[in-house]
Amino acid sequence: MSVLRSKDPLQIIAFYTYGTNTQLYVRGRALEDENINLSAKSLWKLLLNSWKRFDADEVGLSPVSLQLPDGTRIAACTDTEGFFLVHKGHKGLERFADEEGWVPFEVSYSSWELLERVQGRNSFPGQFLIPSKKAEFGVISDIDDTLVHTGVVSSLKWQVIMNTIFKRPEKRIPLEGAAMFLQLLHKGKSGTAANPIFYVSHSPWNLYRYLLFFLRKNHFPKGPILLRSFKSLLRRRRSKEKPEKQKEILNILDTYPQLPFILIGDSGEYDADIYMEIAETHPNRILAIYLRSVRHRRRRRRVRNLFRGYKTTPVLLAENSSELITHARKCGFIGSG
Repeated sequence: MSVLRSKDPLQIIAFYTYGTNTQLYVRGRALEDENINLSAKSLWKLLLNSWKRFDADEVGLSPVSLQLPDGTRIAACTDTEGFFLVHKGHKGLERFADEEGWVPFEVSYSSWELLERVQGRNSFPGQFLIPSKKAEFGVISDIDDTLVHTGVVSSLKWQVIMNTIFKRPEKRIPLEGAAMFLQLLHKGKSGTAANPIFYVSHSPWNLYRYLLFFLRKNHFPKGPILLRSFKSLLRRRRSKEKPEKQKEILNILDTYPQLPFILIGDSGEYDADIYMEIAETHPNRILAIYLRSVRHRRRRRRVRNLFRGYKTTPVLLAENSSELITHARKCGFIGSG
C-alpha cells in the first residue's frame, strides 16, 4: 500500500459506470476526504477547492471490496493513483435494476490498517447502468463545449482555466437547450424508451464530482460519466495509439452490440475525427453524428471540409439546440410533440 501524505479521513468515490445482465464494468477511486465544498462562494475557497481537486491524496495499492445487492463480494485493488476497475462476469444482474436500469452496489476498504481512517461505516455507495430493454438507441455525448461552454479553443486555454477554477459548478450555465435535447433523446420517439446516455470527456477524473454536480443541477439525464486520468493528460500519446475517449466509446459499442448509437460532440477539437473513424468502422451502428459549432472559424471550416461528401451516416454541424431537435425529430429519434 502506498504511503499516505496526511491523516485526513478516507473515502471511496464510485463513478457512474455501466454493465449488462452478465457483466460488471465498475470504476472508482480511493482518496483521502479533502472535504471539498462545491457550493463555496469566496474566491479563496474556490481556489482552495480547485487545488484540492488536482492535488488529491490517493490511496494507492490498497485492497477494496465491491458488494452486490445479493451479497456477492468481489475483490479488487487500487493502482498507484488510487483507481480501481472491476470488469467481471456475474449472472442475473438485471434483477437488481430500477426502472431506468440502475443497479446499486457498495465499495469498502479491505485493509484493517485503514479502517480507523474511515469515518462512520466502511461502505461507499455506487451505481452502474444496465440499459433498459425498451431502449431504442444509445447516446454518447461529450461535455466540454457540447453541453457547457468551456473555451477549449481559446488562446492558451485561458477560458478553460477561468471556468474550471473560478466558477462554481452551480454557476456554470449549460448551452441553451442542451439538457432538453438530451432529455428528448433519453425518452426517444415513444417517450418512454429510457435510452441510455453516456458522457465521455477528455476531462480528468479529478473533475468527476464537479461535472456530476453540474449535470444534476441542470437536469441532464443521469448516465455513466467516463473521464481520463490526470497523468494521461500530461503523457504524449504514441502516434498509432487511440485517444482514451475513443477507446471508451469503442468499449461501449462492444458491450452493447445490438444497440445503435448517436454521437454528440463539438467542432472545437477532435470529436469530428474520432466520431468519423468510429462510424467508418461501425457503419451500421451509428445513427447520426451531431456536432455543435464553436466560435472558431478555422475549426468550423475544417470540420465542414472533413465531412464534405460524407455519406456513411447523417452528420449535422449545428449552431444551436433547435437545429439538433429539428433534425432528430425528422429522423424519428424523438417524438413529434
